[in-house]
Amino acid sequence: MDTLLNCTDCPRLAGFLAGVRGSRPDYHARPVPAFGDPRARLLIVGLAPGMHGANRTGRPFTGDYAGILLYETLHAFGFGSHPVSLAADDDLRLSDCRITNAVKCLPPANKPEPAEIKTCNPYLAGELKASPDVRVILALGLVAHKAVLMALGLRQSALVFGHGVRHPLPDRRVLIDSYHCSRYNTQTRRLTRADFHDVFRKIRDEIGAG
Repeated sequence: MDTLLNCTDCPRLAGFLAGVRGSRPDYHARPVPAFGDPRARLLIVGLAPGMHGANRTGRPFTGDYAGILLYETLHAFGFGSHPVSLAADDDLRLSDCRITNAVKCLPPANKPEPAEIKTCNPYLAGELKASPDVRVILALGLVAHKAVLMALGLRQSALVFGHGVRHPLPDRRVLIDSYHCSRYNTQTRRLTRADFHDVFRKIRDEIGAG
């Protein structure tokens, strides 16, 4: 984890975070590590930390709008001890679930560049390699979907992103896609609570009740 927290391999992102630390010294403003059960059968992959969410708190999807639907859903399906995630030092615990991001650092305008996604990908590949219990990977959005394929050494054209689509993987795991639970997607109803719950029903069907 120390290697990740001290990573400055992407000059644009490292410079941006340095500026954030200068203007907001109370923010985490460093690469954000994964959160959850190290023996999880479900790995959720998001895009990147949000400015006032994970970049502030140091925990994925914690403290901003994108985490509202995610943690409520995790709690509803038995993966989370509480339906809200407010701070890294609260008593929320995840069971059989772990959350990470395709890009570990906050990108300007929440848009990482292709080279940054590629540079950060070995961290995701390492997480997947170190997680033999993972049976289902949930990709939140196209960037996460492509990052998972890259981390697994699969061609980008091999599996096409589609909300709710189930992709069997060569290593016998399963990749399931969902639209990202962002403010934009939920407020425009591209992703509804019912839609997201349908995705998690598929996940529960894959891994069972525990």
